[in-house]
Amino acid sequence: MIRQFATSTKSIALAALLAAAGVAAQTGSASAVSLRVQTACMADYFSYCSKHSVGSQSLRRCMSDNGARLSKRCVNALVAAGEVSKSEVARRAASLGR
Repeated sequence: MIRQFATSTKSIALAALLAAAGVAAQTGSASAVSLRVQTACMADYFSYCSKHSVGSQSLRRCMSDNGARLSKRCVNALVAAGEVSKSEVARRAASLGR
């Protein structure tokens, strides 16, 4: 039963993110976040920044502030989307001794 609840909670969360992506795409907002980034960063979003609206500047700031904790999958998607540069990721990793 717990497994079923967790699966249904994840499905609801994914549906909410997809709905937000659809709204952002319909508005033509320059700050719209790609579906790839949303899927890759969903767990990080819920772990660190869920109080911020998807696509908002406050979410970008929160994700940046938590950059060292973000999953590799999320960071790679953010780099591919142009949200952060490879050099910035490398600079932060070097400053943390990684």
